[in-house]
Amino acid sequence: MTWIDTHIHIWTQDTKKYPGSDLEDFEPKEFMPEDILRHAKPSGVSRIVMVQIGNYGPDNSILTDTIKRFPGVFGGIGQVDHDGETIESDMKGLLEQGITGFRIGAGSDVETWLQHPGYEQMFKVAAQTGQAICPITHPPGVPEIDRMCGEYPDTTVVIDHMTRLAEMQPANDHNIDQLCALSRFPNVYVKISRLHSQGKKTPPYEDLIPVVNRIIDAFGPDRLMWGSDSPYQVVLATYEDSISLVRDKLGLSDTDKQKILNDTPAKLFFK
Repeated sequence: MTWIDTHIHIWTQDTKKYPGSDLEDFEPKEFMPEDILRHAKPSGVSRIVMVQIGNYGPDNSILTDTIKRFPGVFGGIGQVDHDGETIESDMKGLLEQGITGFRIGAGSDVETWLQHPGYEQMFKVAAQTGQAICPITHPPGVPEIDRMCGEYPDTTVVIDHMTRLAEMQPANDHNIDQLCALSRFPNVYVKISRLHSQGKKTPPYEDLIPVVNRIIDAFGPDRLMWGSDSPYQVVLATYEDSISLVRDKLGLSDTDKQKILNDTPAKLFFK
């Protein structure tokens, strides 16, 4: 069996080829497809889903070029300008280039962050195209996701990093229950990802096992997937530290492991 990593980022200092802002202070200075494959292959990961970083904005060319250069190996979660007037055509055009999801992020207006006509348009179009809407937020932003999932039940939603519920504070029942409540929407999925920044933040992250098991109980393996959040993962620890929690330490059956580490993300991001 081979696995899928559903959450990595790439960037380069070559801003002539890929215009981006404020990249000069990034560490590592560059993290490109060849770099993630070097880390991933020893852990049995053969396919990768890239997530567009905000520094590139709606210019997804670094993703689409990689998808074209490594056919069948890389998938992409891109970005569109939710303030723009071409949301529908942008999303549909990017689908033709292999972009099967779109990242959206909560800002300072976390309590009302999805109350925007552009986000409403994205949810509507995604229901038509089958592309996933991939929100990143901390727990205060979850009620807005809940509301939108109720209004757009046909839209596939993939929650990044378990809502980072153990990042800014220890995991607590309220935040876990709030995330798990989204399981009542059949088209909501969750990424078990960004483990390096949650809980005790110390590999092999075994303190997160009770949290992850509650999420598995709520959503089931058919609606969960794993992501390393590299290069941050491999700067702070090792790639194996992240995948091993899901692969080896949750007591999953081979069937459930296959779903979380391959079948579920394959269905959503490699079409």
